[in-house]
Amino acid sequence: MIEYYFETTWRINAPLQDVWEAVYHSEDWPNWWKGVTEVQVLETGTDGVGGLRRITWQSFLPYALVINVRSTRVVPLQLLDGDISGELVGTGKWTLSQEQDISVVRFEERVRTTKRWMRLLAPLARPIFRWNHHMVMKWGGECLAKKLGATLVSYEDK
Repeated sequence: MIEYYFETTWRINAPLQDVWEAVYHSEDWPNWWKGVTEVQVLETGTDGVGGLRRITWQSFLPYALVINVRSTRVVPLQLLDGDISGELVGTGKWTLSQEQDISVVRFEERVRTTKRWMRLLAPLARPIFRWNHHMVMKWGGECLAKKLGATLVSYEDK
């Protein structure tokens, strides 16, 4: 089974508290993040830990991707860890920090696909799947900066 590793970094000239609030409250993502079409809160957890969200993503490609994310660790203003299940299986991690007046947001994701057609096409479509992820994450950085009335200083995707 093919595993994907993604690492995205946004640098935004906005207060860390504001960036944290936007990233932490994923139920609001469809209101500002192009590509996130729906977030359902299935369980709230305790102080965020154990919370379960169902997130639907859509980009240029003609399919929607639905994943469930259960938060496993929350350190306010610093870290969100989660286990991913559904059409992808793996882990995701948001790390936030401040460098002078720039908020640095890093998202790491290590996942495998569960949809049969995606697994079958992976040897040929892998670059397209990576590009798709890149576009959705780029939109996220741009849209977050816009939401906060800030500037996306830089965007990196590995």
